[in-house]
Amino acid sequence: MLNQETYLQIQISNLYIRKHGITPMDYVKLDDECDVLGFLLDGYEPFHLTGEQGVLREVEDYIALEPVRN
Repeated sequence: MLNQETYLQIQISNLYIRKHGITPMDYVKLDDECDVLGFLLDGYEPFHLTGEQGVLREVEDYIALEPVRN
């Protein structure tokens, strides 16, 4: 059974992949560059009350502002 944090990470990741028409491998690369999954984990408390579309917007804003890690 998945914990709630992992469930949120999966749900939002899938939404992002579908909305932006990228492959799961592209999403993994994006996560490597921006730590999207860490962002979702760190923000779980407010995010779990926000709704999926609101969290998706937060992730898109985060990616737009996050410098690429090497």
